[in-house]
Formats: sequence, C-alpha cells, structure tokens
Amino acid sequence: MGVPAVLMLPLVLLGISGLLFIYQEVSNLWSKSAVQNKVVVITDAISGLGKECARVFHTSGARLVLCGKNWERLQSLHDALISVADPSKTFTPKLVLLDLSDISCVQDVAKEVLDCYGCVDILINNASMKVKGPAHKISLELDKKIMDANYFGPITLTKALLPNMISRRTGQIVLVNNIQGKLGIPFRTAYAAAKHAALGFFDCLRAEVEEYDVIVSTVSPSFIRSYRVHPGQGNWEDSIWKLFFRRLTYGVHPVDVAEEVMRTVRRKKQEVFLANPIPKAAVYLRTFFPEVFFAVVACGVKEKLNVPEEG
Repeated sequence: MGVPAVLMLPLVLLGISGLLFIYQEVSNLWSKSAVQNKVVVITDAISGLGKECARVFHTSGARLVLCGKNWERLQSLHDALISVADPSKTFTPKLVLLDLSDISCVQDVAKEVLDCYGCVDILINNASMKVKGPAHKISLELDKKIMDANYFGPITLTKALLPNMISRRTGQIVLVNNIQGKLGIPFRTAYAAAKHAALGFFDCLRAEVEEYDVIVSTVSPSFIRSYRVHPGQGNWEDSIWKLFFRRLTYGVHPVDVAEEVMRTVRRKKQEVFLANPIPKAAVYLRTFFPEVFFAVVACGVKEKLNVPEEG
C-alpha cells in the first residue's frame, strides 16, 4: 500500500499544477476579452503605475488614450508599447497632454477624446500629486494645488465623460486611490485630505449611476513603491512606531497594482484594498479601536521634517 501512495503524490501535484495553469490561461483570455476594442483612458500614464496599466491594457487589445503632462515621456511610452506588441492585435495609443492640476484644460481634453473615439468605455483615474511635511509649514496655495490634482482634476474629467456613459448605459470608472483615503498619517495632511475627498465622491457616485449600468470602482493600495525600492530585511528599531510606520509605508509594486486594476475591470469589482497585513491592520484599528490607532500614530509625531517638497 505504501508504494502506490508514494506514486499517487506526484500525480496529485501534477493534476493541481495543471488545473492552476488552465485557470491562469482562462483568466488571461477573460481579461483580454473584457477590454478588447474598448476605449480606455489612463491619466498620468507616464508614472510607474500608469506605464504598467498602459502595458497591461495595450497587450489586451484596448484602444488606449494615454494622458500625461510631459510630451516627450508620453512619446517614449508610446514607442515602448508599440515596439513589443503585435500590431495585428493591438491599436496605436492616442497621446494627450493633460495636467490635472490645471482644471481649465480638462474639459477640452474630454472633448478631444470624445471627438476622436465617440465614447469612453473605461476611465482610469490614476493621477496623483504628493506632499510631505507638517501642516503648519505647507502653504495654502500648495494645499489647493494638491486638492486640484488629486480631487478636482479627477472629478472634473469624470463629470465631463460621465454623460456619454450614462447615455450609452455602459462604462466603468476606476479610481486608483490610496490607503490615506481611509486613514490619515502624520505630515501628509493635504494628500490625505484630497484622497479622503476623492473616495467620498466616488463612493457617492457609485450609488447614483448604478441604475445606468455604469460601474464605479476604487482600488486603494498602500503606497506604490518605486521599481528600485524594496523593503529592507530586519534591523528594526525597538520603537513600536518605527515598526508600525515603516511597515505601513511599504508599498505595493506597480506591476501588482496594474494587474489588480485589470482584474477589477474584468470582474467589475466595486472596491479593492491592496496592501500587506500591517496596513490592513491599521485600517481595522482606525475603524474599531480609534484610540489605540491614534496612540500608536502619535508616538511618531516627534521627528522634525524638512521643508515639504512635492513628489
């Protein structure tokens, strides 16, 4: 009886591997069919996450509209996409100059996109501007600029494209937000305020447009880290704050977020929180044990920061 049992184990493992392979292949085909020939607008396409979203949706056959505020970097992204994709299965991306912090140009961009394609099937609000520093050292002008880029810009573009989706009774709006739309971290007051506002707007919008079959999705990762930055190993200080805060600020890789955005579009998810266990625990603490959360966070508000710089 021992020998057949030993022989069965490799067969079971092989069978599980085969099923996983089939599932992945079917999932990939499903993802491509969900966006194939769809008009997909990606804001801040020249950021790390924007590039990965462009890659994922372009190879899946979407008609991309790539928005960014630097024409040279947009062209570089365009060349990189068409150089690796099969031209018989993909479409040449359309490039659009767009700075979401300049609200006055957003309506014109929306009109340009609709005049070109006649519709927008999927809008991915990815643009974001960061600032770090004590609240009393951040000027009101910078507060307003952060709010324009992270809140007024995305909702202005959404409002400009939404009537087209409602009239066609189809479409999906994806907000790539941040963990700070759910909780605040010291020295990021302007950024967290804008992210809270954006999440509130799109949560309300979701209920308003449900009857028109328009899907509103929010994807909230913890910080999206650079390609070159990876979490260190060990050497933590003894401070609870250091452990909590550093783990909280370790972000998700842009590739992982882009793939989650694709899954969100494919499955029409309403809300996704993409983070490792520490940020998830922080959100849990903030919701159910606010006193504990505030006490832990307050432990770290002793370090002096330099004059804030835009990220």
